Amino acid sequence: MAKIERFGQIEAWQTAREMTRRVYELANESLFARDFGLRDQMRRAAVSVMSNIAEGFESRTKTLFIELLGRAKGSSGELRAQAYVALDAGYISQSQFNTLVGLAEKCSRQISNFMWCLRQDARQSHTLRDEATPYQTKPTNLTNLINLPNLKQP
Repeated sequence: MAKIERFGQIEAWQTAREMTRRVYELANESLFARDFGLRDQMRRAAVSVMSNIAEGFESRTKTLFIELLGRAKGSSGELRAQAYVALDAGYISQSQFNTLVGLAEKCSRQISNFMWCLRQDARQSHTLRDEATPYQTKPTNLTNLINLPNLKQP
């Protein structure tokens, strides 16, 4: 298995990027574009998911990485709640809501799985992808799969 050398290789970050692109698309549409508060809050939540994954990857320790992944997961939940507001206000259709919430849920699962992997004992195998497309790492120390400079075990 190839090492993860850049945060852009993390599948949760890739999903978060797609989710953020969708939020920006939706937020530019008619009535939604005029609700500056909700529009900006949804954009911030989506960007926060991407940013916290990236910041965690670049962090000094595995513990901090896991903490920042937890914040990213929290922002994903925040975005899902805001999607309900956008739906109820008539800013997005049911189909747009389903797509956005589906991406947010997928991202949240990916983050959870990645956090789990980072916490596990080196002898166990690990699932790094969403359940829909799982793959296993060989029993190894996950730290060896991720090229994190100065990564210290907690």
